[in-house]
Amino acid sequence: MSRIRITGGEWRSRLIAVADAHGLRPTPDRVRVTLFNWLGQDLSGLACLDLFAGSGMLGFEAASRGAARVTLVEQDQGVFASLRQNAQAFGCDRLELIRSDALIFAQADKYRYDLIFLDPPYHQGWLERIEPTLSQLTNPGARLYVEAEHAIESLGDWASVRAGRAGQVYYHLLERP
Repeated sequence: MSRIRITGGEWRSRLIAVADAHGLRPTPDRVRVTLFNWLGQDLSGLACLDLFAGSGMLGFEAASRGAARVTLVEQDQGVFASLRQNAQAFGCDRLELIRSDALIFAQADKYRYDLIFLDPPYHQGWLERIEPTLSQLTNPGARLYVEAEHAIESLGDWASVRAGRAGQVYYHLLERP
């Protein structure tokens, strides 16, 4: 088990335990700092969805910056147990944890979000499978943050407006025109 640090907001510098699980890639500090510079440091009032939560770092960072509601979805039982333990340590009622397959959750969820984090396992076609559900999951003006193993120009009717690369990780902020 390793630990990573929240980079900003109310819980800045708090350490999160990260389960040792195959394929789990917590978003690097430098990338998270860039992302929240793009989004703005204050997410007050926003509803956020971390659809492939893993370590939960993106969701925890959003909650630390004041998001009104953060839903974290994770399928793996061991990773979910670690996620729940970390969330309980914050004692925050704005965090909602759901153990589910991301696609099943996305197809069934009736809530709408202002910001969705998509950091799925690589080389499994998750982004293409999730894309048809995005319009039913989002509020007008919503944004997507996407990490992938390759650069992304668009995802359905969402277009990349900011992008970067850190090692093997390509990261993007997408909006609808």
